[in-house]
Amino acid sequence: MCKKRKTLIHLKIFIILFAITFLSCKKDQAKAEEDRLEKKQFLPEKNEVNAMVLEQGIFKKEIVSNGKLVALQKNQLRFNVSENLEKLYVKNGDYVKKGQTLAVLKTFTYQQAYTKAKINLNKAVLELQDKLVGRGYESFNKDSIPSEEYEMLTIRSGYKDALHELQNTEFKLKSTKLIAPFSGKIANIKNKLYEHINAGSEIMTLINDQIFEVEFYLIESEVSEIAVNEQIQIEPFALKKTYQGRIVTINPQVEKDGTILVKARVKNDGNLIEGMNVKVFIQKDVPNQFVVPKASVVLRQNQEVLFIIKSGKTYWTYVQTTNENSKQYTVIPHPDKSSASLKVGDTIVVSDNLNLAHDTEVTIKKIID
Repeated sequence: MCKKRKTLIHLKIFIILFAITFLSCKKDQAKAEEDRLEKKQFLPEKNEVNAMVLEQGIFKKEIVSNGKLVALQKNQLRFNVSENLEKLYVKNGDYVKKGQTLAVLKTFTYQQAYTKAKINLNKAVLELQDKLVGRGYESFNKDSIPSEEYEMLTIRSGYKDALHELQNTEFKLKSTKLIAPFSGKIANIKNKLYEHINAGSEIMTLINDQIFEVEFYLIESEVSEIAVNEQIQIEPFALKKTYQGRIVTINPQVEKDGTILVKARVKNDGNLIEGMNVKVFIQKDVPNQFVVPKASVVLRQNQEVLFIIKSGKTYWTYVQTTNENSKQYTVIPHPDKSSASLKVGDTIVVSDNLNLAHDTEVTIKKIID
């Protein structure tokens, strides 16, 4: 019994010692982790940036506008006579050639009228010939008869009326066919087979989309920088493509809102569509400029600055942006800041500069050309 009690006491002592040792180790680990985090907080932050070496070069100044594509040839096709639509040979989007038949109206009524007009003309010819013979003329040649007398006899015989009626019915018969006046694409078909068509109502639209005009507006101050035959670029909002074109007209009138209409022409590669909205770019070369990416210019104390790297540290210099395009600025030292300075060969920060301050240590990741 005494032996068992001693064993139990030894076991309790062992458990207590083990617990003390375990808790002590935990405290040591926690302190080590705390020390590590504390040291990490006091380690200097590593600022890595991209940079470029400042040089003078050509700046591509951009004039930017929004425009719309307009087909050079676009006609709303109509029948000149009324009848039911008997044949429709095309559908929207079809390409057709000049002279191709697009649709046909029912011809029976107009064919009958034309046939009757021919018969009436033949009767009138016989009547005219009888009157000429009665006047003593052996030849029916118009040139051998005095013009005034011939004119009178053509009216009295009914020949002139019959000829006019034949020409009229022939025109109406031909008008039952809708013919393409030029090559292009079909759009906006309005009617279906066997529907009644009224004379003069729009049936479909024919668009020549080989070449488009680009209509866009510029403000007065921008127009002085462009000229007819200058090159432009367009980017349709619906396509990730760029097209080249040339200015063809500059309207010599200022609109009420102070803008001027400009038109350019661009060839279609098959992807451009009538009425498409596009962005228009006109580039002008400006030589001897400090050209920097837009991301390199930041605001400090509500002023535009560039960060220049010297001996591994950044120093800001006040600048003024003079021109811009979609990606770049041209800059000069700020004329009102005596400390502002820029020169060829300066290394400037072009990225990761939003949180930089004056006299900050940095590491250059990459020098960008």
